Amino acid sequence: MVHRLVVRAAVLFAVILFVAPSVVMAATALPGAIVPESCNGVGGCQSICDLTTVAQNVLNTGIYIAVFLSAVLFAWAGFLYLTNVANSGQHSRAIEVFQNVAIGLVIILAGWLVVDTLMKTLVDQSGGFGPWNKVC
Repeated sequence: MVHRLVVRAAVLFAVILFVAPSVVMAATALPGAIVPESCNGVGGCQSICDLTTVAQNVLNTGIYIAVFLSAVLFAWAGFLYLTNVANSGQHSRAIEVFQNVAIGLVIILAGWLVVDTLMKTLVDQSGGFGPWNKVC
């Protein structure tokens, strides 16, 4: 009972110490600001170019967060795998976490690839194949 309380307190301390400053300073922790400066004025986003920029920034931030979280979960699964060799239940749980994180990461990256390819195909007017977020 005391061990679980100490572990929970340590996790809470780590969250407060490391994660909270990153959330507060979100502009520097993430790949960039989601809303461009041109949308911050009166009336918000004024053109389709601003909306494509917002869409690209949301996609970049989502992929960034997904890759970061998958790295953390892979590390957690590795920790479970190495520390519970004798306990077959925790050992199989670690393997399950590995598999679920890998499948989730593949689904997220495949979804991004499908959306990116579809947008490149639909948006490009010249018949070529270029970046869809550079329409303007």
